[in-house]
Amino acid sequence: MSDKISAKVSRLNRIAGQVRGVAQMIEDDRYCIDILHQIQAIRSALQKVETQVLKDHAACCVADAIASGDEETQREKFGELIELVERTRR
Repeated sequence: MSDKISAKVSRLNRIAGQVRGVAQMIEDDRYCIDILHQIQAIRSALQKVETQVLKDHAACCVADAIASGDEETQREKFGELIELVERTRR
């Protein structure tokens, strides 16, 4: 497994632990604001992983499509990015 993949998987495992921790906080009837702070931390951590995956996609998949000279593949990869941006705006 490459270092990039390992780092993302490691982050996701930490996030999974945080989610389990929030579930336990709810079961323990902890203070709502403390729970909300943890949820915000989880959301932020997920956004960091999402950003890294997007960067990897642009650096690898999109760059490969451009280098290939295949216009259909280029349009497909560009279309995927546009679709992703449109979904995040909803």
